[in-house]
Amino acid sequence: MRVIVIPLTLALTACSLNPALVKPALPVPASYPAGETVGEARAATPGWRAMFGDPRLQRLIELALANNRDLRLAALAAQETQAQYGIQRAAQLPGIDATASATRQRSPAGEATPPSTQKQYGVNVGLSAFEIDLFGRMRSLSESAFARYLASEQGRRSVRIALVGAVADAYFAERLAEEQRQLAEHTLADWRQSLGLALRLKEGHQNSGLDVAQAEGQVASAEADLEARTRAVAQARNALRFLVGTELPANLPAPLPLERQPVATHLPAGLPSDLLLRRPDILQAEQQLVAANADIGAARAAFFPQLSLTASLGTLSPVMRGLFDSDHRAWSFSPQITLPLFHGGRLRAELRLAELRKSTAVAGYERAIQTAFREVADGLAGRETFGRQIAAQIRVVVNAERRTRLSGLRYHAGLDGRLELLDSQRQLYAARQTLLDLRRGEFGNAVALYKALGGGLDDNTAVGEG
Repeated sequence: MRVIVIPLTLALTACSLNPALVKPALPVPASYPAGETVGEARAATPGWRAMFGDPRLQRLIELALANNRDLRLAALAAQETQAQYGIQRAAQLPGIDATASATRQRSPAGEATPPSTQKQYGVNVGLSAFEIDLFGRMRSLSESAFARYLASEQGRRSVRIALVGAVADAYFAERLAEEQRQLAEHTLADWRQSLGLALRLKEGHQNSGLDVAQAEGQVASAEADLEARTRAVAQARNALRFLVGTELPANLPAPLPLERQPVATHLPAGLPSDLLLRRPDILQAEQQLVAANADIGAARAAFFPQLSLTASLGTLSPVMRGLFDSDHRAWSFSPQITLPLFHGGRLRAELRLAELRKSTAVAGYERAIQTAFREVADGLAGRETFGRQIAAQIRVVVNAERRTRLSGLRYHAGLDGRLELLDSQRQLYAARQTLLDLRRGEFGNAVALYKALGGGLDDNTAVGEG
């Protein structure tokens, strides 16, 4: 008898009990808030290399993409779901095994028969309990596993984009802390000189002890502020080191000051519907919705009969040399059908659970869209206002510098008291610190908008690839 492969079972096509998947309408306005003009064509967000032009920052991002543990965990999670999909897909195909056996058995003597020894050799090829997917249960489970794999890939992309943004944010925070520390250091040096002048004037009986006390208080305040800025620098570098995942190399390119950072702060926003194509978290939520929908089909199919098949073909012979003779061939064919009759409501509960999980996936999909819209709208609002605010603050700094210079001249000429000079110096210091904060805020807003728009095209390529 020829080998039985059961080609008919492989040719059977399963019907699908998956419900029709209808995506919800966009739960956001058709356009961004008033004041923002968008084009009809899809806008492309630049990749992180074009977004962040500082060579030092680019090197830090490369190190983070190679060493960050969160990104590594996301990649492993994607590989895990890919393996799970492979397992589920393999369940749709018959598993064929080959076995070989040899048996040697001695029978005791009977009343009329002497003791004997029997030998049995066998070779067998067969499949065991292969489910013929008449109602699409296995196919629905495979579709669900594949959608979850795609969702995990989008999750990995989302973690990657978030990591790039986090490194950039941490780098700008470290630059801000360092420049604020330098400003505090320079200010302290200036105020110590002012204190020395006050002491000399006191010795020459040209001012009072009040001026000296004011100058000493000013210096003490600057010393305390310098310590706070020094602590902020150390903490910012620790945060950056944590994100990078390794010690920062000594041969990193020199950093650029915040004022000359080559950051793309004006990003094309496109239309709200573009986010559905670019935001990995939205694509992830969409695939989770597809998986939940397929789970409903699998739960529905569990109410119908399940047909399984066990079959084998082999040979049995008492002697090795005759094992493959045609007279010694043996086969078996065992179809089995299982009809669920009573399971205490388990099948209905599983179907209800699958339907609730789909409803949850729909809500998660809508929430991801709403979150994306809000983040883009916030980024666009910041983009429109930070430039004007920085320009106004620069004028504040220029006026504060002029006031401080004139106050110093009037104080030295004896026209004004020390208090006026002290107030002008403090206002100048505060204005310069505010300007640094605003520059940092503008870059932080650009990073947030970059992430909100789904990152750039070259973020899909790992370091060292392409």
